[in-house]
Amino acid sequence: MLNAVSHRSYQYPGSIFIRQYSRRLEIDSPGGLPFNITPENIFDRQNPRNRRIAEIFVRCGLVEKSGQGMNLIFEESIRLSKPEPDFARTDQHQVGLTLHGTVQDPAFVRFVEKVGQETTKTFTTHDWIILASVARGEKVPKEHQCRVQRLIDLGLIERAGKKCMLSRKYYEFVGDRAAYTRRKGLDREQNLSLLLKHITENAATGSPREELLQVLPALGESDVKSLLQTLKRRGEAHSVGERRTGRWYPGPP
Repeated sequence: MLNAVSHRSYQYPGSIFIRQYSRRLEIDSPGGLPFNITPENIFDRQNPRNRRIAEIFVRCGLVEKSGQGMNLIFEESIRLSKPEPDFARTDQHQVGLTLHGTVQDPAFVRFVEKVGQETTKTFTTHDWIILASVARGEKVPKEHQCRVQRLIDLGLIERAGKKCMLSRKYYEFVGDRAAYTRRKGLDREQNLSLLLKHITENAATGSPREELLQVLPALGESDVKSLLQTLKRRGEAHSVGERRTGRWYPGPP
């Protein structure tokens, strides 16, 4: 609500409307997003429409820092395992924000609290969005891909095929190690199938390793090498030639 008062356009005579339902809160404020601000870059760019109002809110202790309101809205929603704020009703005449109140995964809330207590690392809004996407089983948005490795290094997520999944630490925390093994194993079998399919379809010419790396671009070279060795042990594929310049063919040698 403070964000709406601070950033609405006062050139429009309309009012700010707040509608509270049992499972969601809707806030509509006159005027679209400020110039050069979009839902995609709203965390990284600042263009306060009413700077004096924002400064007054800071001095009164109503907000911690001017320009951080939307970041906090997203982070708090994700920490509580609620859907991300929705700007679907936003256009050039109004900013329409929907905050959904249904907690999707209580275990995720407890896990996030535990992570916050154990690590001294600070997490950006982008980090929280990645965690939320992974928890929902979705592919990490393209604009956040460059930050994935940091969360992998911290042991919070793992690569699983072309997607990421919450790490073993999460499944141990919720007491469901079998789900981790099942999820990890399923993705591995899918990756093996993709590699074998490519090798079989190119049996006439053979498949060089560089080409097989492109079949599973989300995996590192060592991961693909491990999968190829599994196919070799199973007798489903074999290589001919030098290790790096050789080619892979279907079936046993």
